[in-house]
Amino acid sequence: MYEFDRHAEFIGQDDTYLMHTYGRLPVEFVSGRGAVLTDSEGREYLDFLGGIGSVSLGHCHPALVAAVQEQAGRLWQVGNYYYVENRNELARDLSDILSATTDEAGHITGSTGETWKTFFANSGAEANEGAIKLARRWGERTLGGATGIITAKKSFHGRTLATLSATGQEAFHQSFLPLPAGFEAVPLNDLAALEEAVAHPSDQCGPVCAVMLECVQGEGGVWPVTKEYLQGVSRLCHERGLVLVVDEVQAGIFRCGAPFAYQLFDVVPDIVSMAKGIGGGFPMGAFAARDEVAALFGPGDHGSTFGGNALASVVGRAVIETLVGEHVGGHVIATGAHLAQALATLPHVSEVRGRGLMRAAQFDAPIATELVEQGLSAGLVLNHIGDSILRFLPPLVVTDEQVDAMASRLRGLIEGLA
Repeated sequence: MYEFDRHAEFIGQDDTYLMHTYGRLPVEFVSGRGAVLTDSEGREYLDFLGGIGSVSLGHCHPALVAAVQEQAGRLWQVGNYYYVENRNELARDLSDILSATTDEAGHITGSTGETWKTFFANSGAEANEGAIKLARRWGERTLGGATGIITAKKSFHGRTLATLSATGQEAFHQSFLPLPAGFEAVPLNDLAALEEAVAHPSDQCGPVCAVMLECVQGEGGVWPVTKEYLQGVSRLCHERGLVLVVDEVQAGIFRCGAPFAYQLFDVVPDIVSMAKGIGGGFPMGAFAARDEVAALFGPGDHGSTFGGNALASVVGRAVIETLVGEHVGGHVIATGAHLAQALATLPHVSEVRGRGLMRAAQFDAPIATELVEQGLSAGLVLNHIGDSILRFLPPLVVTDEQVDAMASRLRGLIEGLA
């Protein structure tokens, strides 16, 4: 078991010079490889948080390291007024996987043949901001100026003011009121509630132009949609001329096995936001839209100084090419099932939720926070949502052996709390 110096120099400097927007744990990581992190004292940890789901190929994957090193010596940034290498190619690769069809497990079976157009940003919140703008442009042009967007309770779409307003968790809203109007959250997997909100929107929301959902809610506790619900939402949007916006910031880029989680439910959205895994740990986000919807944006309607820069583009391209070329999706499906089985056998676990390598263990006692804190001493990087949920977002290259080692150590910690 590891012991930690809670008065280490890096903690004091953090307290002095950084805004205290995170409750940090007393460890300083200095290197990583695959699903293993090493701290400043040389101790190793199994990483089951994966940079909050962003380190899709694991830490310092050779393909990403080579791409960054080669590009860093050539060109970083010129701006979006010019063409740069790899940006178009990355957008093409994204269009290919956005148009993929899969079976219910997530294995790719074919393609819709649809062409998707992408706007590159730098984070998930930026991607969702852009998706919201494009949805409202749709409402302006096709629905008589409708601007309202229906989201889901327990959802999370970002920490900017608009994405906070879209987020269906009141706890995130406190202290930042008034938030932008035009949003209403209804319970997930309740199609009748959604139909009512669309037909009779609240004054706060106004006439509806879009529905915005996560296929697997991440920050809310890893709650998946049902296939029947999402297909019902898709039909409702089609019948009423609304755009369906799917937030794939956490669940996308093979996190759930399929290239994007919506493909598991046999629906085709109109706008898709993404981030985290697309950069493999490099800051990157994007939103993509079907051609008919994307065509509503013209020069000057949206922008980003750094989005799609030369360095980000080469990294994103390396990530997607490696994920596809090494068939990581199939590995995620198999290893994700193994993770779910391992978690289900642990003491005090009442439910395991999620898909692929996006999982939650629900405990029957408020022990999750303590498990995360004690996990460091056992060489585990874990994450909790509230006091009774552990969330697992390991690198997509994590092995069954590493899953077994994590589960064994976690079992010991749980039994030690009894």
